[in-house]
Amino acid sequence: MLKKIVIAASAAVVFAGAAEARDQIQIVGSSTVFPFSTAVAETFGQKTGFKTPVVESTGSGGGMKLFCSGVGTDHPDITNASRRIKSSEVELCAGNGVTDITEVKVGYDGIVLANAKGATQYDLSLKDIYLALAADIPNGEGKWMPNPNKTWKDVNPALPDTQIEVLGPPPTSGTRDAFVELAMEGGCKTFDWVKALKKSDKSTYKARCHAIREDGAFVDAGENDNLIVQKLVANPDALGIFGFSFLDQNGDKVQGSTVDGTPPEFELIADGSYPISRALFFYVKQAHIGVVPGVKEFVTEFTSEAAFGPEGYLADKGLIPMTDAEREEWRNKATNNVNLSM
Repeated sequence: MLKKIVIAASAAVVFAGAAEARDQIQIVGSSTVFPFSTAVAETFGQKTGFKTPVVESTGSGGGMKLFCSGVGTDHPDITNASRRIKSSEVELCAGNGVTDITEVKVGYDGIVLANAKGATQYDLSLKDIYLALAADIPNGEGKWMPNPNKTWKDVNPALPDTQIEVLGPPPTSGTRDAFVELAMEGGCKTFDWVKALKKSDKSTYKARCHAIREDGAFVDAGENDNLIVQKLVANPDALGIFGFSFLDQNGDKVQGSTVDGTPPEFELIADGSYPISRALFFYVKQAHIGVVPGVKEFVTEFTSEAAFGPEGYLADKGLIPMTDAEREEWRNKATNNVNLSM
């Protein structure tokens, strides 16, 4: 307890010395949450007396590293994340004096596998996705082999005879984390003997189900989802992985693949029918509230019905709203600065 108090006191001194250095909110993190956070920042700047916050797209993992690096105006006030904060990140934050964090869930998003409009639209299963992108795949009961599949037809005879080329996010991305957990692992455990590994050998199970191939079939396209859309338009044979909001905003250029027979549509993500969907969050450094102008007010704007409600301006940008009860729960946590609880 004494150690925590000393760390917090030291952080306060650092903050006090730099408090006059910044009067504009700084936000980092997820490329998926970026357009939503930017929309809130612009609205916030227009309707209040505060400066429009600066929002940077660094990826969920990159944002967490920056956010957890310390307290004070040299460090971000808020980080966006397209997956929940990890326990290792909570520990990193605590080690650097970031001990009071408010978690805010803002809604839901689907992860899509899309290709150029006018190209063959794909009807994929989770198993197809795994067999196309895994580093190693099952080769009989209890055995594995390096992924030999070169075309989608190799994966499934019903799919096109087109070379597997999927543009996706880097390891620092929350979209990558969620895709691996929901799509890759979802397809991996369709093999019964592999699914049984989760109980008998969890480390092997995770390694085999989460590892993405590195032989060129999967291309790390960086954190810029708009760039992936541009590359898909230029290369109709490729598929790309990104959040539903980018599909929604670029429906004239790209189309989403169905997954297990379900298309990536707003209502089907909202009701849980679409299998690759996840929650979106942002995290607030409580030590910056009342020091960096507007942090509390920005949080209030983001969690307002006008923003993240069913008829809010974020829904127009592709955010899938939470239920009424969920929104009320998270709004209360946000506006009352409730501490993060894992």
